[in-house]
Amino acid sequence: MLHGYIPPHRFLPYLSWTEINALPDRENTVIVLPCGAIEQHGPHLPCSVDSVISSGVMGRALDKLPAEVRAFALPPITYGKSEEHLHFPGTMTLTGPTLLATVIEIGESVYRSGFRKLLFANGHGGQPQVLEMAARELRLRHGDFVVVPHGVSRLPNASSKQVSDQEKRLSMHAGHSETALMLALAPDTVHMEHAAANYPPPFPIKLLSPDGRPACAWSARDFGPSGVIGDPTSATREQGVEILETLSDSWVQALTELYALRWVVREEATWGLGHQSGFIQSSPPLAAVAAL
Repeated sequence: MLHGYIPPHRFLPYLSWTEINALPDRENTVIVLPCGAIEQHGPHLPCSVDSVISSGVMGRALDKLPAEVRAFALPPITYGKSEEHLHFPGTMTLTGPTLLATVIEIGESVYRSGFRKLLFANGHGGQPQVLEMAARELRLRHGDFVVVPHGVSRLPNASSKQVSDQEKRLSMHAGHSETALMLALAPDTVHMEHAAANYPPPFPIKLLSPDGRPACAWSARDFGPSGVIGDPTSATREQGVEILETLSDSWVQALTELYALRWVVREEATWGLGHQSGFIQSSPPLAAVAAL
């Protein structure tokens, strides 16, 4: 079914328009948009990793979420901005402008439906900047819209205790944590017999990169022909389940607090795409200042 990893009772498209129109507290209800990608993840993982993880983690969190916390998910964006993996068959990429326009237009639809809180739950490391730009654009257009772009795996979870210091510093793609999570979420798609470690050379300019991660722009092919950037060889399903459970627990807390959040509302006329018109703050006249 269309909902995939999302629990059906938390899947917004399964409601009719009249049911959505009748939802209570729409202005605080959190709408979750999982954002993934279809791109190579080495010989041992499928190209769907980022889409599976973003939907799988958020689906698990929504399944655990207390009933009184109002939140629904949209169908995930399964295509992302993946140009850094273009050298490998199976990578399907949108350009940055296409993804930006897509996310903004989905956000406008969410707003038009009466919702005022939107989470971009991102599972792909090549597109956070695009999602941040979309969130800012939507906020500029609508002064009562709370739009949060955030990486799905960037909340506290068990992965940090499972990996080596080298993996923490240099792993970026198809390494231990992604492999473990895929073993938990979609084990039939993982082929550990093909798993092999591959790290980039440490970046030599300490001022630009104290931990050795590449400070310059890179393509996955820059670091070898496998597409792996990390060490997946020791990952297990048990570790993946532990990551999934601890990560989804963190998202339960974050969604609960986002639902309860009361944020700044800006009522002035705003600036939209193109910035043709909007409110301009001005200083009070000097006479008014002198009278204070």
